[in-house]
Amino acid sequence: MKNALSSRLSEEYLVPAILGGLTLLIHLVTNPHYGFFRDELYFIICGRHPDWGYVDQPPLVPLLAAASQAFGISLFLLRMIPALFAAGGVFVTARLVRELGGGAFAQTIAGLCVALAPVFLTFGTQLGPDDVGLWLWPLAALYVARLIQGADPRWWLGVGIALGVSGEAKYSVLFFGVALLIGIALSPSRRILLTPWMPAGVALALLMVAPNIAWQVAHGLPMLELLQNGQHGKNVILTPLQFVLADVVIFNPILSLVWLGGLILAFIRPATRWIGWTFAIVIVAMIALHAKDYYPADAFPLLFATGGVAIEIVTRRAAFLRPVFAAIALAAGALLLPFGTPALGETQLVAYGHVVQRVISAPAMEHHKEARIMSDFADMHGWPEMTAAVAGVYNALSPSDRADAGINASNYGEASAINFFGGTYGLPVASSGHNQYWLWGPHFKQGDTLIDVNGDVDVLRKVCTTVTLGATFSNPWGMPYEDDLPIYVCRGLKVNVAAVWPQVRNYN
Repeated sequence: MKNALSSRLSEEYLVPAILGGLTLLIHLVTNPHYGFFRDELYFIICGRHPDWGYVDQPPLVPLLAAASQAFGISLFLLRMIPALFAAGGVFVTARLVRELGGGAFAQTIAGLCVALAPVFLTFGTQLGPDDVGLWLWPLAALYVARLIQGADPRWWLGVGIALGVSGEAKYSVLFFGVALLIGIALSPSRRILLTPWMPAGVALALLMVAPNIAWQVAHGLPMLELLQNGQHGKNVILTPLQFVLADVVIFNPILSLVWLGGLILAFIRPATRWIGWTFAIVIVAMIALHAKDYYPADAFPLLFATGGVAIEIVTRRAAFLRPVFAAIALAAGALLLPFGTPALGETQLVAYGHVVQRVISAPAMEHHKEARIMSDFADMHGWPEMTAAVAGVYNALSPSDRADAGINASNYGEASAINFFGGTYGLPVASSGHNQYWLWGPHFKQGDTLIDVNGDVDVLRKVCTTVTLGATFSNPWGMPYEDDLPIYVCRGLKVNVAAVWPQVRNYN
């Protein structure tokens, strides 16, 4: 009996553990390259101001980011967090395959897809809100699959906890949670809803996110304003066809054949129809709301799981093809790995990108000039150097000016870099009108000398007595709008800072 139990545990957990471990290893080796991403710096600074919420996000990711830097600056510790979430996502997806009736081969195919799909590689590389859902959305689905198999109805509490924790990282889980319930109701598995433990699980999830929702309401629902502003200028609006094609590209066109096959199987098999409906509802909602193509990404592991099962079924009488399918998935994933993890140097990445992007390209998600390398990697460049340039301007001030000088930046990335790296130079706290920084208010006073980073010189001349260019920062590998960045010195503010601060709000 002991041997039988050991064999069963091996079958259920060995493949998921191996795939998850290899995913973790890939990220631990490649992640700590380049530098801190713009948003990662912002998360750290937000987390150092603990609150129930922030203008553009729930509190979980900022708190994790700040905790990773509690003992000093460490890119490795910060990037270990998304690496663990990515590994967890692969592990749980492989476990979901087992609950759906798949064997080791199906687990391997699904696990490879979730480990190597470019968008998931990106989630596992840099810390962000989507990382949490990469683990918890398929975990919630795993618990639902167990309920369908006749597990104790109290597993609904597990579903609620998974969705509640995910909701403390990103608001899009609301759409997944609603779609999950509707998808189950539309499927033959709807009987699992007929238990008091289901509403108990929903109530538990809502209770967990209630403090953050209360924070948003108390501050005028800034997240809604931010999303509306993004749709009116910043973000590219995709047609439904463009949205679907974009998802095919960002998940790797070869690997996307797996999730497309999984979608077909999900609707064909009554036992998995809830997955098909859940995914379809999420995608339709995202398209209708003009979301970015990666917003529903955390729902795709469900289709990769059913896709793995589909390929296993198709090759049941041709098992000799299975190693071929696995090799193709591995090769396709490895081909695009440099676009999801910083595995190559900048020059090598540019050369490699010129070759690959002749065949594969995804539509841009924002209106701005493209960088020399992908935007996710471009925004990992230049932040310590920019802070050093600001420090050079600050230290060049006279002692009297430097004593009460303030710093203002045009966006949260610049402000966060100055506040994160600036302690080495003794810089004052930087302010900005961008997102959460606007709520924190200005850190400079009327009449102070102001160092303005990347501001509009014409506007500055209207509000300051004198404006001089202190330095120009060059950042060739960064985003174009962060290259040739002007750092101005403004003296003699003509306006009352507190009075005009409401006008500088930029939720975007």
